[in-house]
Amino acid sequence: MRHVLVPRALPWVFGYTHFQALKGRNLMPQSLAQILAHLVFSTKNREPSLADDIRDELHAYIGGIVGNQKGTLLKAGSVADHIHLLIAMPRTCAPADLVQEIKTSSSKWLKTKSSCSTSFHWQGGYGIFSISPSHRPTLEKYIENQAEHHRAVTFQEEYRHLLLKYGIEYDERYVWD
Repeated sequence: MRHVLVPRALPWVFGYTHFQALKGRNLMPQSLAQILAHLVFSTKNREPSLADDIRDELHAYIGGIVGNQKGTLLKAGSVADHIHLLIAMPRTCAPADLVQEIKTSSSKWLKTKSSCSTSFHWQGGYGIFSISPSHRPTLEKYIENQAEHHRAVTFQEEYRHLLLKYGIEYDERYVWD
């Protein structure tokens, strides 16, 4: 990687001609970002609709959706009634737009996988939480261990905990559908 420092106040360093050639050019053409997000949402009414035999394929399909939006699915984990996704967010796509694309496309895809999925729906809402890169390994392990975790904790308990942890105020009447 090559880094070039062009001091604006010192044109004699490169010579007048070179300085004039650079004048008016965008000296920082790249737009770079690292935005990690933990996305969580459930099936409609927390119905246990995500069968064990479809989850890996679902995660891969969602990875393709995220990739098509120029993001990266870093980790996915689900149980019968909800899913957790760790995403390196695309810098050119609003979080709400990405979530809508994930939920809409994956719901349509799930409906094609079996006759019992024809009425499948995700819940209307979702939770999305920013993650520090230093917390990524811990979150990846947490997502990986969803089945074990949910032997003792319900999705609703887990979701309330996440909302509390991230300081998000909510009205219980409107969180669940």
